[in-house]
Amino acid sequence: MADPNDHSSVPTFQVSQDLALVSGVLQDMQDSGMLLPTSPGIPPMAFGAGGPMLKQFDESTVVSRRGSRAPTPPQSVKGIGNKVAKPDYSESKIVLAMVGLPARGKSYLSNKLMIYLKWLEYDVKVFNVGQLRRTRAKQKAAQLGIKEDHTASWFSHDNKDATQSREQLAQDSLEMLIQWLKDGGNVGIHDATNSTRSRRASIEERVAKEKGIHLIFLESLCDDPAVIAANVALKVSSGDPDYKDTSPEEAKRDFLRRITEYEKVYETITEPHLSYLQIVNVGSRVTVSRIHGYLQSRIAFYLMNLHLKPRSIYLSRHGESQFNVEGKIGGDSLLSSHGMQYADALPALIKDNIGDAPLTVWTSTLRRTIQTAAQLQYPKLTWKSLDELDAGVCDGMTYEEIEQAYPDDFANRDEDKFNYRYRGGESYRDVVVRLEPVIMELERQENIVIIGHQAILRCLYAYFHHLPQADLPYIKIPLHTVIKLTPKAYGCDEERYALPIQAVDTHRPKPKGPSTLAVHPTTAREYFTPDTK
Repeated sequence: MADPNDHSSVPTFQVSQDLALVSGVLQDMQDSGMLLPTSPGIPPMAFGAGGPMLKQFDESTVVSRRGSRAPTPPQSVKGIGNKVAKPDYSESKIVLAMVGLPARGKSYLSNKLMIYLKWLEYDVKVFNVGQLRRTRAKQKAAQLGIKEDHTASWFSHDNKDATQSREQLAQDSLEMLIQWLKDGGNVGIHDATNSTRSRRASIEERVAKEKGIHLIFLESLCDDPAVIAANVALKVSSGDPDYKDTSPEEAKRDFLRRITEYEKVYETITEPHLSYLQIVNVGSRVTVSRIHGYLQSRIAFYLMNLHLKPRSIYLSRHGESQFNVEGKIGGDSLLSSHGMQYADALPALIKDNIGDAPLTVWTSTLRRTIQTAAQLQYPKLTWKSLDELDAGVCDGMTYEEIEQAYPDDFANRDEDKFNYRYRGGESYRDVVVRLEPVIMELERQENIVIIGHQAILRCLYAYFHHLPQADLPYIKIPLHTVIKLTPKAYGCDEERYALPIQAVDTHRPKPKGPSTLAVHPTTAREYFTPDTK
């Protein structure tokens, strides 16, 4: 008789008996038009309100930064700044292997982590075994005229040929990942179910042969029927090629059967020697085991802050300032008359969008953002990290004055704006680094309005839209405009609300290239390997 206390072969969550409940939730959601799950909860925060990174808004205690023009350096000073080199992450090599049943958010987590680490300039790539399967099936159909059947029966452990094919796909994907790390990558994410001890042991054995490459498993568990139902609904409604010619109802039934097949052999992580994170319901509980080092800890902390609760992030520059009108950069000037009009009109715009939902307003410590937010009747927090890019000795000067005083450096900044650092000031790269705690807090918060500055909002906007660093300094963030970002499973929806209040245009286009950077937000999921036409 089996030992009743021996749970080593029993998954942490057995959801098969709840599939009927999940199906019922899906039907309820379909009937009501709702596909988003309710929040399973949010983990404790590290950068929360009242913590060391935030301070309660109190205008009476704000110490303003003086915005006077910096004194002119002596003629012997030939340069005012320099270019900042990209951090050397060449020694950082990690295989992050996903673990979990289908519809448990594995691809969501891997995609979010990839975007975050790329924003911090790590070289990251997701190797999705499902993408590889579909790509090879597509190639086989095109070259040989053979169409493979990838319905639920193909994922049965009793289907020996299909099981062998799935194992080979997982191995091939891992080999591609390891070679990519050898070629210079930092973090390779193996996005597959990896749902048995034997599969994880084979991954461990293979990675152990490579010197300097570390292995972490990331298991996504879920026992919330609403979350599972939302993931299933996303799967069958987002154009998955597996269900191209299938009705939504039949696709749902087949995908639930696929989940059942995986559940029959699923083994949650219990191996005590592995380095792993277990995330329950995308953030309600996180277990961390044998996580060591800076990059591994950074990954763990980021994943601990994610949640699925529906929310929007509103980005707005401060109203037009006196320095904006004068063409000066930096400083701590007050709003112009047009800027005050924007501050007066902003509350109605926000109220029309947010309704009675809870909302928090974040500003920098500079007066123009605090003035702009003054009439918003919501809790307010100030962040020093949200202060504008520090122009150093050029603070308070116009671009014409900078070009006349420092022509070489003016040209160098135009050549490489992301890396150029003002003497005594910052580069865009520096700003990205100091905004990391802001990103962490944004990921764990709900509805937020950020009243910020051009460079700051460019960095945040680039993070949510996964834009390359080279384009970041040229994103157009106009004055007197609210940008509403709504995070989705595989991207971010965007809406813009421009108030009809006059303001100067402070955007400086890229010297070589289009005058305005074209941004094409997408929430579509990729179903084939990215290098496949």
